[in-house]
Amino acid sequence: MSTAAFPRTDAAERMGEVLADLLPAASASRARVRDAALVVGGAALTGLAAQIAVPVPGSPVPVTGQTFAALLVGASLGAGRGLLSLALYALAGLAGLPWFAGATSGAGATFGYIVGMLLAAGLVGALARRGGDRGVLRTAATMAAGTAVIYGVGVPYLALSMHMSLGQAAAVGLVPFLIGDALKAALAMGALPTAWKLAGRRG
Repeated sequence: MSTAAFPRTDAAERMGEVLADLLPAASASRARVRDAALVVGGAALTGLAAQIAVPVPGSPVPVTGQTFAALLVGASLGAGRGLLSLALYALAGLAGLPWFAGATSGAGATFGYIVGMLLAAGLVGALARRGGDRGVLRTAATMAAGTAVIYGVGVPYLALSMHMSLGQAAAVGLVPFLIGDALKAALAMGALPTAWKLAGRRG
């Protein structure tokens, strides 16, 4: 019997898709409405997560949930929608909406991290379309790549803004957050592959 009559719908066969692509859209116009809602929702999620902010003694950078949210948005929505979502988040904050960390807005010393999150969402979304969120180890590598982009932009920006050396900026804007970032990656390693497994079962 030909297997063509029984198309495989497990997550492993859905390469090229991200989780958001599994949401139904009956027409092109409805797909655009869905995508717009996802972009706004991703920005709002990042803004809400940014309000989970814990000050770090001696550092101008707090521990927040926004980095995890930004990476999750990128992986779930894909590169295009992820970039748009984080761009909306950044532009609204620059315009005065107080939804950066600790209900702040504007381009402060930590704005480089937000720019990094925007770029990281695009990278993580592109990797997710290549299966970077399907297994535990691949998800870990995807999250690590996105996190590296965030710090790669955020730390030099912090150094320039605070008139620090790059080493000093890394000491206050990178090192204190490594353990927390490892925990966030562990959450993603469990959540994203599990979501794909559930999607496969329901397919």
